[in-house]
Amino acid sequence: MSDDIHIRKEGRAGRITLTRPRALNALSYEMCGAIEAALDDWRNDDEVALVLIDAEGDKAFCAGGDIQQLYDTGCAGDFAYGRRFWADEYRLNARIARYPKPYVALMQGFVMGGGVGISCHGSHRVVCESTQVAMPECGIGLVPDVGGSLLLARAPGRAGEYLGTTGTRMGPDDAIYAGFADRYSPQLKWQELRVALIESGDPGVIDGFAGTPPEGGLRAQQAGIDAHFGGEGLHDILNSLRSDDGDFASAALKAIGRGSPLSMACTVEMVHRLRGPGAGIGRALGLEYRFTYRAMEIGDFLEGTRAAIIDRDRKPQWKHGLDALPGYAVSQMLMPLGPDALTLEEE
Repeated sequence: MSDDIHIRKEGRAGRITLTRPRALNALSYEMCGAIEAALDDWRNDDEVALVLIDAEGDKAFCAGGDIQQLYDTGCAGDFAYGRRFWADEYRLNARIARYPKPYVALMQGFVMGGGVGISCHGSHRVVCESTQVAMPECGIGLVPDVGGSLLLARAPGRAGEYLGTTGTRMGPDDAIYAGFADRYSPQLKWQELRVALIESGDPGVIDGFAGTPPEGGLRAQQAGIDAHFGGEGLHDILNSLRSDDGDFASAALKAIGRGSPLSMACTVEMVHRLRGPGAGIGRALGLEYRFTYRAMEIGDFLEGTRAAIIDRDRKPQWKHGLDALPGYAVSQMLMPLGPDALTLEEE
């Protein structure tokens, strides 16, 4: 087994621990495969009453996917590796969302991108005082994926459009409010909580360790979010924000100014399509895959990754300007893939 992840059975629990704290527990292709194999093994194992996933270190549960190889292969003109990576990762996300046994995630520090995918679709999601949840993918030319688009669509009011386009970080209270987490428990209680979960196999024990998180800011901003982020598309959101000289609008515009216009416009469209009772994890992942399948070849992913992670100059040259996004661009990224569409085994 990889040194990056520790998988074992303890008591009544199947345990998964990410062990790359120096890399903020970034999720690699191999780690995704190991988690998927463990979930398959435990699905019909009567000794395993619940799954418990956690991570070493205080800085991050998982700050995202390990995208170095995605970047390297994409720059070499190999788009197949990335497409296979995303397809397999998304299948794992669907497995977690549909898992028949309780899936408990202890989410400290940064929980971003791929980290959201292996925690926030679980049945029991626990945050602490250090938790910072975010979907910042637009900043590297992607869209909120790993099923995150569905979580955004289900967030209160227009919070999904706001969180998805700005990449705003949510503390524990905001994460619970937005539907990315369920319960707050101070991290000092987590070791005792782990023992209780392992011994009992009952996620109900979480209640005995839960408390009230420090108040976040998202609730207080909801009216402003709904007023400015309710437009039909990104252009409408921009016009609304530009008409307001208040602090919230100014901060939102600054954040939007850092993202890929193509990615943000597609994010708004995806959240709109997924809002409502008919949308589920399969539809969300399929829609996300339409974008990521094309992200290297005709999107901004390679340039966004270069600017943010490789060269770190923070000066991406996006394909389109914020006010010059052609009308066809969103449709081009989100059109059906035909025979290349994402398939999920459960379906």
